[in-house]
Parts: sequence; structure tokens; C-alpha cells
Amino acid sequence: MAESCDRNQKHPVLAVVGPTATGKTALGVALAEAFEGEVISADSMQIYKGLDVGTAKVAPEETHGIPHHAVDILEPDEPFSVADFVTLAGTLEADISARGRLPILVGGTGLYVQSFLYGVRFAAEKTPDGLREQLAAELAEKGPEAMYKELQAADPEAAAAIHPNNQVRVLRALEHFRATGKRLSEQKAQSLPPERPYRSLVLGLDFPDRAQLYRRIDLRVDKMLDAGLLDEAKLVYDHRQTYRTAAQAIGYKEFFPYFEGTAPLDACTEKLKQASRNYAKRQLTWFRHMDGVVWLDASAPDVTARAVQLAREFLAKG
Repeated sequence: MAESCDRNQKHPVLAVVGPTATGKTALGVALAEAFEGEVISADSMQIYKGLDVGTAKVAPEETHGIPHHAVDILEPDEPFSVADFVTLAGTLEADISARGRLPILVGGTGLYVQSFLYGVRFAAEKTPDGLREQLAAELAEKGPEAMYKELQAADPEAAAAIHPNNQVRVLRALEHFRATGKRLSEQKAQSLPPERPYRSLVLGLDFPDRAQLYRRIDLRVDKMLDAGLLDEAKLVYDHRQTYRTAAQAIGYKEFFPYFEGTAPLDACTEKLKQASRNYAKRQLTWFRHMDGVVWLDASAPDVTARAVQLAREFLAKG
């Protein structure tokens, strides 16, 4: 990157997004090599130490010596929110830019990418004493279906964006509503700044043939199993009461029935492949709704050259 920006100029930021198994990691590294960049991981699970296989964490040999930030920094029992990510990524971006290098956001967690690039401000929200425990007790007494129905009544928009079985997010949304009296959608509308804090180019990777994406996902799961995914899933299963985020994550919970002796390994593996394909569809939906994403054919032989050219033109605009 040529020269660092002065204070009045928005810093340029690149982002590489898209569904799982499209080659985001490799493209992020290639762009960093081309433009003296450093990678900020925008993946909600790669933040955790020891969960390497199931999160498809970048391997040391894949980095080509490019610094990868926001990876391996928390123990699996520590919570981490989108607000935490925006704060962390903001600090990292400022440091990378101040050193005259280019920040490159790489990852498939759409909420993280969008919140950071749009400059979403998260108000410090103190949960009233005992509220979290009260909600947990209600969940145990009434069951998840009743809690989800309560959320649908209180905040229909938030409920529509949360899977009924995702008890952690259902309780978090209810907690926000009871603590503030406001819907999450209201908070979101009030939290956007008048203009975005960065000048960004967002490159999206996808395959024109959906079947090709699904084949790559299936193959990735098989490779993960060869690389020791089952041992990692067993670790999460054994600590499921404290590794609460990981215990909800795709890649681990699908094997719990196998450890409990209620389903064969083949069936659990197929369930993981299906869950990963469904997740890829949700990721695509999210990124397709983000404005300004420049989509690239991940299967094209010149995809890296095309991305480098687009980034060069973007940076030249200053």
C-alpha cells in the first residue's frame, strides 16, 4: 500500500466474503501479498483456541507469512458478540492502517462484516441483575417453543431472523427487549451512523453452479473427518455446558447423537453436510442483501487476477 491516509480521509478496507468452501482464505492471502495487507478474520468461530478443524481455521502454511488477526484469541468458554467483534476489528484496522498496510476482512459471518463496514454502534447495555438467570429458569420451565412465541410477540422481526431452536439467540433477544423495552430492529435503526466509516471494496465469491458448491462442501466435511474433526467434536461435547457457543455451532453438534449412542457416524456426517449446505444458502442470502458486493466466479481460473485488478482500481481512486 502506497502511503497511509491522513486523518480526514477514510481508510480503504478490502473484504472477501461468501459462503463456506468458496476459497475466501486463499484469496485473502493473495490480496494481502499483492497489496502489503494483513487479514482480519470475520469468522465467529475462528476466534476460539483449539477449535481448528471444525472451523476450517487457516493453517500456518496457508498464511504465506501474512498476519491473520482475530484468530485463536479466546478460550472456548468465553462469550464473544458482534459488538465485541466491531470493537476489536476497529482497533485492528486502525493499527494496520497506521502502519501503512491494507486491512483485509476475510470471512463468512455476514453480521460481523456488515456491522463493521457499516459502522454500527452498539450501546453499552447492562443486563439487570438476575434477568439472565430468570430467563434460563423460564426456558427450563416453559420450554423453547414458549420462549420463541414470546419473542415473536415482542419482536417479530428479530424472531424471523432467529431459528426457533437457537435458544441462545432467542434468550439474548428476549433479554434485550426486557432490559431496554426496545426491539432489536429499533436499536439497529438507531445505531447506524450518517455515513460509513471506511471506504470499502467487498468481493464476494460464489459458484455459478450451485451443485459445485455443494460438492465442495461435502468434500470439505470428508477432509475434516480425516483431519480429526471427530476428536474436536468430542471435546466440545464433553464441555458442552461451558463451550456454549461451540456446542451450537455447525460442525460439532451434529455428532452429539453419535457420542450419545443414538445415531451412527454415517448419519451424523450426512447431517453435517446438509447443515453446511443450508448454512451456505443462508450466507448467500445475507451477502446478496448487502449493497455494493462485487461477485466473482470462484471457479474461474483467473479469479485471483480479477480480484487483484479490481482491488488495484479501487485503491487507485484514493
